[in-house]
Amino acid sequence: MTRPNSSHTGKRRKNRARAEGPPALPPEQREALEASLDYRFKDATFLDRAMTHRSAAQGHAAEWSNERLEFLGDRILALVMVETLLERFPKLREGELAPRLNAMVSRETCAVIGASLGLGQYLIVDRSERATGGPEKPSLLANAIEAVIGAIYLDGGLEKSRRFILRVWKKLLHASPELGRDPKSALQEWAQGGGHPAPVYRPVSREGPDHAPVFTVSVNVPGHEPVPGVGSSKQLAEREAARAMLAVIGVDA
Repeated sequence: MTRPNSSHTGKRRKNRARAEGPPALPPEQREALEASLDYRFKDATFLDRAMTHRSAAQGHAAEWSNERLEFLGDRILALVMVETLLERFPKLREGELAPRLNAMVSRETCAVIGASLGLGQYLIVDRSERATGGPEKPSLLANAIEAVIGAIYLDGGLEKSRRFILRVWKKLLHASPELGRDPKSALQEWAQGGGHPAPVYRPVSREGPDHAPVFTVSVNVPGHEPVPGVGSSKQLAEREAARAMLAVIGVDA
């Protein structure tokens, strides 16, 4: 029996996908999402693209997925946050502004914002991605909120995207005066100031399902026993390990 040529099969799938067109949200979901975002799109295809994960783009990621919008939205978010922090804290130096900016635009913060807006229930993913909890993965939620920012920018301009960002980041911005240094940066500064080698972070374990992993990482500094940290990503686990080590050595983050 002759087996079908895999390259021909792939081409047929791509041609069929192109004929069917890019993925789109059902009208009722689009309306509900616009209500959640408190923004109505003049061109709804921007919102469809923002919600389309590359797994559902059928080989047309650059054209149909949210990757390019995410790339754009990431830069717009940073610009708006830099402007806002400079305005709110006219007396702070760059070294004091940087950790506040990092906290506002981090992947973890974007994922929290995306989850708070319920973006997971609107993400367009393929079956295999959905089976592993794709729509609720922090990385996909972070990508989605950045893509939404990019979509609003293309649909309504910079001022509309700025208003959206300041509205959904409002609570975090109000808390920004209390934000301290990033614990990893603080630990690095302590090590450098004391003439010690840089802290070393080592993976300890990864547990839980793919859609809700739990990472444990330890941090080593000279003269102290390794200290572990736990988080939903390696980066978060490293930050928690650094925070715990700072407490051990008696340094405020």
